[in-house]
Amino acid sequence: MTVETYIENHLAPEPEYLQKIARKTNVRLINPRMVSGHLQGRFLKMLTQMINPKNVLELGTFTGYSALCIAEGLSEDAHLHTIEIDDELEDFIRENFASSPFENKITLHIGNALDIIPTLSETFDMVFIDADKRQYWEYFEAVLPKVRQGGFIIADNTLWNGKILQPIQHGDNQTCAIIEFNDLISKDNRIEQVILPLRDGLTIIRKK
Repeated sequence: MTVETYIENHLAPEPEYLQKIARKTNVRLINPRMVSGHLQGRFLKMLTQMINPKNVLELGTFTGYSALCIAEGLSEDAHLHTIEIDDELEDFIRENFASSPFENKITLHIGNALDIIPTLSETFDMVFIDADKRQYWEYFEAVLPKVRQGGFIIADNTLWNGKILQPIQHGDNQTCAIIEFNDLISKDNRIEQVILPLRDGLTIIRKK
């Protein structure tokens, strides 16, 4: 038994609709590991409850698992905007949202996040970044002005399967971008941050 398996065996249970989404993702799509999964999903729900945001933005919906975990932690009057660039996933995402109790708490946007973010009028209390790793810094700069003082940005995959510590392979733009993002974030005096070694690395950022 691995430590992660032990942890998952002692977590709050994964809701049945999320189990079904994870199974369907594994059957239908070629990159099912992109689903947040049980451990990270329960963490996102609890973190949302702790922050108690009224407006949340997610970049990178994929099949909707993480969005539903966030929505599960929202209060009754709170709302989540989530952006997915792959229009071929739209029907699958909407089907998954409809299978949950939280469909009415979520607005799905299909398109490029960097085009959509400027059109959103909300001030966000929390942002979850889990989209194209090559654009993490651009996403951060785009959302930071829309985050309230004391608000949070959570960036996923910031340990990038340990590749941040290995020699960079030629053409590996994603690893280069994650390394650059981590370096820039660590020196940014507008924020404070900590990297958690949870799953593939999760950076919690607080706007000063």
